[in-house]
Amino acid sequence: MNIPIFELERVQSLFENTVDYNLTESGFHPYTLKELLSEEEIETLTSTVLGYGQTNGSIPLRKRIASLYEGATEDHVLVTNGSSEANFIACHTLLEKGDEVVMMVPNYMQIWGIAEEMGCIPKAFHLREENQWKPNLEELKALVNPKTKMIALCNPNNPTGYTFTKEEMESIVTIAKEVDAWVYCDEVYRGAELDGKTIDSFMGMYDKVMVNGGLSKAYALPGLRLGWLVGPKDLIEDTWAYHDYTSITAGIMSHYIGEIALRPERRQQILTRNRTMLNENLIAVQEWLEPFGEMFQYVPPKAGGMLFIKYNFDINSTELAEWLRKEKSVFILAGDVYGMDNHFRIGIGERKEYILDGLERIKDALKERFILA
Repeated sequence: MNIPIFELERVQSLFENTVDYNLTESGFHPYTLKELLSEEEIETLTSTVLGYGQTNGSIPLRKRIASLYEGATEDHVLVTNGSSEANFIACHTLLEKGDEVVMMVPNYMQIWGIAEEMGCIPKAFHLREENQWKPNLEELKALVNPKTKMIALCNPNNPTGYTFTKEEMESIVTIAKEVDAWVYCDEVYRGAELDGKTIDSFMGMYDKVMVNGGLSKAYALPGLRLGWLVGPKDLIEDTWAYHDYTSITAGIMSHYIGEIALRPERRQQILTRNRTMLNENLIAVQEWLEPFGEMFQYVPPKAGGMLFIKYNFDINSTELAEWLRKEKSVFILAGDVYGMDNHFRIGIGERKEYILDGLERIKDALKERFILA
């Protein structure tokens, strides 16, 4: 097998449904159809003909997606089965064997694995924890060269919750232009900002930008498996050709429900609900962490559905996660999947009581092993 195991997804798939408390969820507590749709909309859904639909995404859905990006039309959008398929298609459209990819780290590491499978050369530039997770743009500039085909970003960032400033975005675009590289940004957490202000997209900042998005994270609709790519029209036509060889189309039900979710009033209701949950849960988790003092350290996230925590006791992060899972039936995501030991990630987009109950089990476990007060 030429492609490396995607450790982050594999470990979650193995264990997230086998524990009492899954604290690895990276989005928000999902909606039910009854919560999301009106009775009339549900009735329409039940009479929908279960055909294929338009394979690049229904026109009404692509128009809704395009409205989220300045200057975009439906012809700038490809609808995919989740943002993971979008990443796969984007890499196979933009990259060829031998190309270099400079990727921000930590990150959702799917693109790194795809690049390796394709025979590309991935290189990392880092967000610096000691600098509040700000990107090291001098490192980025030093790594980029004429062989660089793509600068791969994640904004808002998974797992740190960092969001770029406008000046940082402009600097990244300037660096990309110097070597004619593509800027590819995973923007799936756009809409999950704690301050309630949706951050700018990279789309429109440069003629060689492509971004992805989806309904799994900021919109709390992961079961729809609905993602998208937005980019130059000619490039999106090329991505559609790859889409024909992968999943062909997202489900017609997802097309219909996704278009409803992205209607302006409904979209605002969804984002407000999730941002409120995120802010309340962050406060609750911070209060839980406070008595531990220097045992845990973290930079408060600006966006996203998770908290990335550094711990100061002697155990490997994978061993810590496995011990908590086996001893207390609580599942956290080890920092090792991001190449960052002595860290772990917990989701803070779930129901508050559920999160706090899981954390209490962690507290009990730590008392037993590390003799805490």
